[in-house]
Amino acid sequence: MRYLLLAALSLLFVSAATAEPVGIDRERMSVTVETDKGPYEIRREQDNAAVISGEFARTSRPCPPFCIQPMQPAEGVTTIGELELLAMLEDPEVTVIDSRTNDWFTGGTIPGARHMAWDRISERLNELGCEPDFDGWDCQAAHKVALFCNGPWCGQSPTAIRAMITAGYPADRISYYRGGMQVWRMLGLPVVTPAN
Repeated sequence: MRYLLLAALSLLFVSAATAEPVGIDRERMSVTVETDKGPYEIRREQDNAAVISGEFARTSRPCPPFCIQPMQPAEGVTTIGELELLAMLEDPEVTVIDSRTNDWFTGGTIPGARHMAWDRISERLNELGCEPDFDGWDCQAAHKVALFCNGPWCGQSPTAIRAMITAGYPADRISYYRGGMQVWRMLGLPVVTPAN
């Protein structure tokens, strides 16, 4: 009898754990963004007992190379959180860039993000509104961008940001989502596999 009571109580607890809605913020349950495959509705995981696992659950990586990154990777760059990133994903005037290596990107990315690997991005500034000139790049018409990588311990985005600025990209048009894929996943936000 005791075991039946405990089983019933645990089922009640599990049901209660999954019963509370998980919104983006107090007013929105979801955000819809444009992707290469069409509109995508971003919703948080609704299972109140969900946890992350695998690579992004790891808390300790050897430093170097996986050292904690500064909050601001370069002067003039704005560091943002998830709500600001979601607003940028909704804005057709902003390019959200997954600056990780291709193997990380193809393993899953933020819906609506565009891939530009950290070690090649300064060669592709023409795709972001810059024009080649004799000294490198003229970036007077540069797009607003937001870069992210694997998380607070990942140096790919900070390195890409500094390379972009060195090449002439205006720092005030760059945002840095420091939380990256680790925090995105931790908050139960969806990850998509890009089209091959």
